[in-house]
Amino acid sequence: MATANDLRRLARALEGTTEAPHFERTAFKVARIYATLAADGKSANLMYPPDEQELRCAMLPAAFAPVPGGWGRNGATTVTLAAVSVEQLEEALRCAWSYALPKLRNSKKRR
Repeated sequence: MATANDLRRLARALEGTTEAPHFERTAFKVARIYATLAADGKSANLMYPPDEQELRCAMLPAAFAPVPGGWGRNGATTVTLAAVSVEQLEEALRCAWSYALPKLRNSKKRR
């Protein structure tokens, strides 16, 4: 069973991550926000593409669910921390973090 402290520790360990208040939540950001922790510490929202969200919700429906409304239709996914192991949370965070990394630009050589 994962906790809010586990989420904070794991997120902070991901390269480039910063932590800051975000409305009533705590946000974890690399190039953009990839996770927010609820004020009560019981759940977090992870930012995925819709296909990744669909896969996670299908594989562990007791732990993952789309955020209601438009954010959820765009891939925002709630994870209930008590419903995942620390290892599952680490993998889920790393995945969300990887989608939030800055995109590399194609550089063209000048002739």
